[in-house]
Amino acid sequence: MTSVSRFGLVAKTAAGLVHVTGLSSFARVGDLALLSTNDGEMIAEVVDVEKSTIQLLPEAGGTGVAVGDVVWHFGSGDIYPDVSWAGRIIDSYGKPLDGMPLARGPVAYPVRCGPPASSTRKRLGLPLETGIPALNTFLPLVRGQRIGLFAGSGVGKSTLLASLAQGVEADHIVIALVGERGREVREFIEDTLGESGLKRAVVVAATSDQSAVSRRRAAWTAMATAEYLRNQGSHVLLLVDSVTRFCEAHREIVATTGEAASLRGFPPSTTQALMELCERAGPGTDIQGDITAVFSVLVAGSDMDEPVADMVRGVLDGHIVLDRAIAERGRFPAIDILRSVSRSFVKALAPELKSTIKKAKLLMSSYDDAEVMIQTGLYQPGSDQIIDRAIKARPQFEGFLSMVDRQDGYSAKDDQLRLTEIVAELEKDG
Repeated sequence: MTSVSRFGLVAKTAAGLVHVTGLSSFARVGDLALLSTNDGEMIAEVVDVEKSTIQLLPEAGGTGVAVGDVVWHFGSGDIYPDVSWAGRIIDSYGKPLDGMPLARGPVAYPVRCGPPASSTRKRLGLPLETGIPALNTFLPLVRGQRIGLFAGSGVGKSTLLASLAQGVEADHIVIALVGERGREVREFIEDTLGESGLKRAVVVAATSDQSAVSRRRAAWTAMATAEYLRNQGSHVLLLVDSVTRFCEAHREIVATTGEAASLRGFPPSTTQALMELCERAGPGTDIQGDITAVFSVLVAGSDMDEPVADMVRGVLDGHIVLDRAIAERGRFPAIDILRSVSRSFVKALAPELKSTIKKAKLLMSSYDDAEVMIQTGLYQPGSDQIIDRAIKARPQFEGFLSMVDRQDGYSAKDDQLRLTEIVAELEKDG
């Protein structure tokens, strides 16, 4: 068999884009190419195709590129995932980042593809053990669910993701670190994730100093790896941190092609790109496994109505909100139960437990409504029976949600029993 290499030549560079002749008949938008310059080689992505030229967005911008440089066409840039990737750290192109050889899987897998046909996908599965009381009770996570994790910086988002990686029942874990600070990647892997979390995980990393092409592609590569494992019949936990940086990378790329921003700084195509990514997760067909996905969203100033947060809420099966005020008073994970929603709640829990949770949330809501009066001393005990009970319940719920006295080996059933006992005791005393 004879392999064919297709190449073109740089015609000009402008505004960070490289215009290439000779490849218009072969290149497609989204394909990869390799620029060969005097300073070395760099990967680029095809962002626009015209009749006689194509436009590339190189990894390192247009620096060092000269007219006449050779450009090799790579095609769609498929990856070759394999089950042996567990415990490994790779880049957006499926290359190892930990200095060791990486096994190449038997089949090429596209980083961009559609989800299984909606009519063939299974329903959401059974509740998963998470190791986190709030998610074992108030916000159940079921197999195949896609949920958003909304948080500002420094509120415990990465720690919660690592806890999920260590505690959720799954055959494989795939973690996408999109736009993370370079120094934090190793810290997350060694300290936050730990050896036990890494041994069954594939980590795809593209740091903040890398190009928008790499950062956007990191999420696609992680999703493609998860899909490959799902298609082998496995249950995969996918953690993407964060889709906000994925959307920002997409914005940078499409802005070079002239697409105007409209959604408070984001171009219209951001919505479609985000929906395509999220829809690929979830239940597979009857002969496949499932992808349970957690997508983190950075919300500046706890603004749940900012564009990315608003788009994500519309497509996912629930959202977990981390609150800075809760974190500042020392309760971790800093999950705001009243602002968080799991759309699997109705079918995932037994009726008696749902009744218990409803009573618990009523007490939490009552305290929240009266908190200003309570903290300033304006509320007089005995004025309202529900508020009196809410004040008494406050430390017990805080201890439960912060996993105080939660012993090793606790299961979801233990957490549910503990919450039931707390509410029953409060009702008896009330």
